[in-house]
Amino acid sequence: MNAHAATTAASAARTPALPDARPETIGLSRPRLQAMSDAFKREIDKGTIPGVTVLVARRGQIGWFEALGKQSPTAAAPMALDSIFRIFSMTKPIVSVGIMALVEDGHLLLGDPVAKFIPEFDNQKVGVVSGGGLELVAPKRAMTVQDLLRHTSGLTYEHQGDGPVHKLYQESRVRSRKITNAEHAALVASFPLVCHPGDEFNYSRSTDILGRIIEVVTGKSLGAFLAERILTPLQMSETGFSTSEANAGRLAQPFEADPWTGDKVALFNMLEQPVMESGGGGLVSTTMDYARFALMLRNGGTLDGARIIGRKTLELMASDHLGPDVVTNGTLLSPGHGFGLGFAVRREAGIVPFPGSVGQYFWSGIAGTFFWIDPKEDLFTVFMSQGPGQRDFTRTLVRDLVYAAVD
Repeated sequence: MNAHAATTAASAARTPALPDARPETIGLSRPRLQAMSDAFKREIDKGTIPGVTVLVARRGQIGWFEALGKQSPTAAAPMALDSIFRIFSMTKPIVSVGIMALVEDGHLLLGDPVAKFIPEFDNQKVGVVSGGGLELVAPKRAMTVQDLLRHTSGLTYEHQGDGPVHKLYQESRVRSRKITNAEHAALVASFPLVCHPGDEFNYSRSTDILGRIIEVVTGKSLGAFLAERILTPLQMSETGFSTSEANAGRLAQPFEADPWTGDKVALFNMLEQPVMESGGGGLVSTTMDYARFALMLRNGGTLDGARIIGRKTLELMASDHLGPDVVTNGTLLSPGHGFGLGFAVRREAGIVPFPGSVGQYFWSGIAGTFFWIDPKEDLFTVFMSQGPGQRDFTRTLVRDLVYAAVD
């Protein structure tokens, strides 16, 4: 670990630190990791992003963990190792592990229809654009829990297109943090599907629906279930759907306007407890908290004696579930990648213009957070920032720089 990576006393009191090692003892190049640090410092100096944290671990030990830049562009405080971030869609892998824990408990099957748990989905139709209008037809088969996990449900996100179904999402209250998970699920069920279940990958509100299924099956709120089955056993004490007023001085913030486009940037208030506990994008967390989740995955489902998920279940989750026949829509899945049960999965060593290994799995958040696990290299990285417009650039940059440091 570099000279700046000693965990602060305050952070250590909140979330237990993971084992650390000198980079060279775990197959990482210290000069190349310093080059990574220098590259991000240049981007911060350019005004690309306010600040970042980067944690790189190999063979179960942290070799590099540092905070660079400012926590907020409007305040003097530097970015800290224990700064708190909106992780948005990095919520999805946590909720996906939660649903698979219920599969392991025998409460549901991956092939179960979604309507078994949320009856409103029983009569949902597929919206087919025809002659400038929207024709509603019956789906060829029922949407399943597996479809929700791999985003082949036929659901969508309002920002993933401008078709007639997307416009129905856009014109609704679906983005409100003031409706319940039950109300949100019923609203989504009232919209037509953008395709027949199983036919296409469309990044969507599917994981929000998984969150509601967890509530139906367990009789608990999503937040309570996640705390009980994942967050508390992993000692992820800083992860939740909001944080307390006592942490107001630790919140990472974006620029008020995007530095590249000038567009206003508006992210949710981390101090406000939402009614809607979004399984697709509602959690806030710290770098070390998420690193504990990542190390559990790297370990095959366990950490510090706590088993969260079985090794074979995790193996299933980290396998491609799309195959060659599913149409992949949107730009979130780069060439050479598929999608598993909660993560993107690398299928090819080449094609995509950034390094990695076949079998690598990962996901990211729209505000600029990102993590990946590379089983072949026994490597994982957690990257945190709050720069929505720069997220594609920083994801690729951190991949390039970390893999350059692998000996």
